[in-house]
Amino acid sequence: MPALASHRKPRTRVRTTTPAVGLTTAALASVTLLSTQSATAAPAEPRPSIEAVQKKVDDLYRQAGTATQKYNEAKSASAGQRAKVDALLEAAAKRADKLNETRRELGSYAAAQYRSGAIAPTATFFLADDPQSYFDQDQLMARMTSQQQKAVSDFRTQQKEAAAKRVEATKSLQELTESQASLRTSKQQVQTKLTEARTLLSKLTAEEKARLAELERKKEAEAKRKAEELARQQAEKEKAEQAAKEEAAQEGTGTETGGTASDSGYATKAEKVLAFARAQIGKPYVWGATGPSSYDCSGLTQAAWKAAGVNLPRTTWDQVEVGTRVATADLQPGDLVFFYDDISHVGIYKGDGMMIHAPKPGANVREESIYYMPIYGSVRPA
Repeated sequence: MPALASHRKPRTRVRTTTPAVGLTTAALASVTLLSTQSATAAPAEPRPSIEAVQKKVDDLYRQAGTATQKYNEAKSASAGQRAKVDALLEAAAKRADKLNETRRELGSYAAAQYRSGAIAPTATFFLADDPQSYFDQDQLMARMTSQQQKAVSDFRTQQKEAAAKRVEATKSLQELTESQASLRTSKQQVQTKLTEARTLLSKLTAEEKARLAELERKKEAEAKRKAEELARQQAEKEKAEQAAKEEAAQEGTGTETGGTASDSGYATKAEKVLAFARAQIGKPYVWGATGPSSYDCSGLTQAAWKAAGVNLPRTTWDQVEVGTRVATADLQPGDLVFFYDDISHVGIYKGDGMMIHAPKPGANVREESIYYMPIYGSVRPA
């Protein structure tokens, strides 16, 4: 019996210690697993520098500006196409009325044929949708009066013209549908880019926003310095030209040319352009807007030049093709200055290296150095 008791006791100890051993093993495995996961987990991405944020935001606004010009282009095309479709549909309706009138005239001839007892085949000819199928039957044509022959000829002509108008209207409707689809796509692109920019800015801390504002101030200061340098160069050039004119006048070799009158006419228009533009300062930028309470960049330039009696096209891409190209050093008040390689922004030169423009969403129409953005080129519209 003692031996049996001795055998049971070790078995009891094994049962009580086994769970503890299992728990310890699981805990060790968990610690090892967590350690492994921690070591292999991808490190958190570092926050971008403020300089990188500034560049990204500027690029998003530029892309939004490009999409805005696409929107303006599609909207203009859609409006023009809608007017064309309406005109074509109206013309097609008039053709249909005229065709029905001629058909009724042919019907009256058929009725006369019926009353005279000669309904076929002449009546069939008159009432057919396509009298051309009978047109080559000489014996039938010989039995028709000249008035009847003219009515049939008119009917054939009107049929062809009505069919052509229907085809043209159908094609224009398809083009209108495509323009409207492009309009929706461009609108979505603008909204997407603006949302990305706002989201990026919203994630900045107060300290980061202050640093970003400081970078903007430095950027503006550098742009202003360049504007002042351009103003100095232009003043020196103007002074030298004036001195040359006075010297030529004293020597009796100076002559007045049509260029002076032309420059004077342009200056008069430019004064009206700038007077209008100055009156818009403080109004908000709204993409796709053409005034009077808000503008996008090309909407402002279009409205300003319209005040001077000059009709500019809607987009920056079309406005840059109007007028004469001008070097930056030769800019005069009223000239249009375009920016970025994709020509997605435009402003009105006011002199001294400065312009009036509608900058971007969240900003108002204002005066600013033309060097705030990379210059593409300039034109003199009138």
